[in-house]
Amino acid sequence: MPAPTGNKRVKGVSIFRPFVFGNTTRHIDPNKRPANLDKDHTHQWTLFVKGVDDDDISYWLKKVQFKLHDSYNNSLRTIEQPPFEVHETGWGEFDVAIKLYFVPESGEKPQTLWHTLKIHPYGPDAEIQRIEKRPIISQNYEEIIFNEPVEQFYEILTGGPEKATKGKGSGKGGSKQASMGRGGHEGRTVELPQRETRDNPYSKDTEGKELDRMKEALRKVDEMIARERERLSGKEVMLDSLRRAEGVPPKKK
Repeated sequence: MPAPTGNKRVKGVSIFRPFVFGNTTRHIDPNKRPANLDKDHTHQWTLFVKGVDDDDISYWLKKVQFKLHDSYNNSLRTIEQPPFEVHETGWGEFDVAIKLYFVPESGEKPQTLWHTLKIHPYGPDAEIQRIEKRPIISQNYEEIIFNEPVEQFYEILTGGPEKATKGKGSGKGGSKQASMGRGGHEGRTVELPQRETRDNPYSKDTEGKELDRMKEALRKVDEMIARERERLSGKEVMLDSLRRAEGVPPKKK
């Protein structure tokens, strides 16, 4: 059956496509420092946009544009095929505009994300990271939502990498692509893996742990509020006693 053409949209359908974006950074070893490297540059880093668990996203993502700090030569870097990465060196942190361009069949406008390039340790174990000079990983999980895609793009999205390449090798993660009949809403068509891996910390297990941490944090906040209310109540009792001792009328509530 030939692929549908035109701009007719598949009504009542929303399709999700997850991905990860961010950067990794390593401290430059003084003993292995390239001779032509800028003397002020202390770190080497990589900006990236990639699939969750390195799944293929090139069947729906055409190219990625990274806008670096103006101090870099050719600060606007366009990557037109995977891996969607930019490799550079530097000494400071800055905000990066990341513009996503979808395949022509989508008819979708580009979308822009923002990421702060991290080259210094951060978080609760920052000091340990600094001492051990561990690689820095700063990344975010994101989902693109295609609402009522045009028919041709719908076929690409639900067909996955294998269909997009017309059988010229199976794209990684193609088996995870779900298809559905038209006329209803599609669920999340690329699920998070059950367990995290070394290169991908996003999983159902980590999602559950994060929810548990949030519940525990809320419990502690509730306890702090209760203690503070008790403390304020005691202060009010003390103030009322002082007012009565000084013959001051009690304060009306």
